[in-house]
Formats: sequence, C-alpha cells, structure tokens
Amino acid sequence: MSWTENLLNWYEKNKRNLPWRSTKDPYTIWLSEIILQQTRIAQGLPYFNKFIQQYPTVEALANAKESQVLKLWEGLGYYSRARNMHFTARYITEELEGVFPSDFKSILTLKGVGDYTASAIASFCYDIPEPVVDGNVYRFFTRFFGIKTPINTSKTFLKLKEIGKKMMQDYAPSIFNQAIMEFGANQCTPNPNCEKCIFISDCWAYNNNYVKELPTKIKKKKIMHRFFNYLVFNVNDDKTILKQRVSKDIWYNLYEFPLIESSKAITKPKLIEEPSFKNLVNNTPYKIAKHNSKAIIHKLSHQNLYVYFWIIKVPSTNQPSIKIYQINEYPFPVVLKNFIKDYFN
Repeated sequence: MSWTENLLNWYEKNKRNLPWRSTKDPYTIWLSEIILQQTRIAQGLPYFNKFIQQYPTVEALANAKESQVLKLWEGLGYYSRARNMHFTARYITEELEGVFPSDFKSILTLKGVGDYTASAIASFCYDIPEPVVDGNVYRFFTRFFGIKTPINTSKTFLKLKEIGKKMMQDYAPSIFNQAIMEFGANQCTPNPNCEKCIFISDCWAYNNNYVKELPTKIKKKKIMHRFFNYLVFNVNDDKTILKQRVSKDIWYNLYEFPLIESSKAITKPKLIEEPSFKNLVNNTPYKIAKHNSKAIIHKLSHQNLYVYFWIIKVPSTNQPSIKIYQINEYPFPVVLKNFIKDYFN
C-alpha cells in the first residue's frame, strides 16, 4: 500500500461530517474557507451555519450592507476577512455575473484569497491538482520528512507544494487535500499521540526525537502594548455615544465607545485633563467611575491591548448619540461585545 493510499484509508475511517464536504458548490466552499482562515473548525462552524442561512447565495451576500456582514461576523476576529468576503461577493455578482472563477489563477485574484484558499476551492470544486498548504499540512510534512527550514519562508512553502503535488498524483485532488488537512488537524496535532499514528515507522521527527521541535518559524516581530481607555457615556440613563473606527488600524469599520489611548495605565485625574475628554463632556456636569480596576487584556496577533472602561454619567450631550436599546444593532470587537453584554444587557 502506498503512502497516499494509507492516508486516504485513514481519512475514510476518521473524517468528520462537515457541511461543506458534501458539495462542490464554489460559493459554499469559498464561504467556509474564508471563515476557517486562522480559525478552528469548532469555532468557525456556527458562523458558517449563520452565514449560509442568512446569505444562501453569493448574490444575497453581495446585496447585504457591510455593517450587517460585520455584525454577523462579530466575535470571530480578523475582521478584514469579512470585509474582503463582502467585497468579493459584490465583485462576483456585479462583474462576473454571479459565476465563480473555475481555474486556479483566476480564483487567486479574488480579494482575500491566497494560495491556500485558492488551492482548496480549485481542488474541492473542480478537482484541479493544487495541493493545500495550511498550518496542519506544514506540521505534518515538516515532521514526516524532517524539514527544518522555517515554515514562514517562501523556500519551505514551495518545497511543501512540490511534495504535495507528487503525493497527490493519480488520486482525486479534492479527497487528497481533505485527507491531509484532516490528518494534520486530528492526528499530527501540536501535541500528537504518535503511538497511534499510521506513519510512525517512517516519520523522521518521531524516529529522531524531534516531534516537539517541528515545525520551526522565524521569530515573530515584537509585540506592541497599547492601553485603551473607553469612555462609556450614560446619558440620562437613556443614550450612549458610539464612534466608528475609520482609520486603517485594527477593527476597521467596527464600532466602539469614545477612546483615549495612553502609553500606560492612566489615573482619573490624568484622564479628565485629556483634551478629547473635555471636548466630549463639554462643561456638562458628570460623574465618572472606573468600571474595571484591573485591565482586560485582549491579545491580537502582534498586539496586546490593556482595556479599561470608564462609566461617565451625564444629563445631556452635544455629541451624536444612540438609544441604549439600539446598541446591539452595531458590530463591535469582541472585547467590547463582552462588556456590553455584561453592562447593558
């Protein structure tokens, strides 16, 4: 039995029943792949179900407002995926007459689609022999073949693509790619049970006591530390103030409370001396209290946010405001969503 046949037999016995595996519809598969970028299936599956129910076709997604898409995406993180997904749905609907591209290079031109996603769509929908190389495949191949070069380099990526193409020869690309991704996700995990692995006798890493060391990565850039002070206005127990993030920073186009960013944790006397704070209260009588004495630490890919919420009660405001009961209509980053659920609901 060949290496690939061994893998496919394992997959047939161990594959999970996932909704996008029973179709070759490019919209369904594209939607699932965008949602699952940098996301575990257990977390992404409920979002996939919500999106496919709310927007069953690419035209339905294209006709939605971006704010509606962001609201449905709320809590999943990496919000640029949602914005790119909406942009691409509109592009396919308006420029391609609702028809998805059917060759690898054309799929790769879609906004928000990289080599991995294009390979997945091309192979799953059209059986084009393009191997997927995601985190699961990186882990499995580097261990099995003893590849020590960092996985976040083009050299290693091209090498693994070449290995994948050789391994999938004479087999259905759609099944091969699903199988190798499933094997990496369920068997060759970050902390694998190697004793139950079907490839134990031939795995370089296992036989050289190198499983924990592979794969390797070039060291990530330095983590940035930021201190966010959110001013949560309670206007006459009826209204609050929201702002939309419009700069190309984190959380683009999502909503938040008025924000004062500081270089470190800030005291109340320092906060109320900030020009933006004075502008917001505008000589109106107010009461201010710190909601959380200890920072809520919210970790992003290269940033750690230290978040404080300050409750400010005022009788009126000259700022644009919304009714508090409307607050759940807006899309928020998850750290604010959790606060809103705790404080307002």
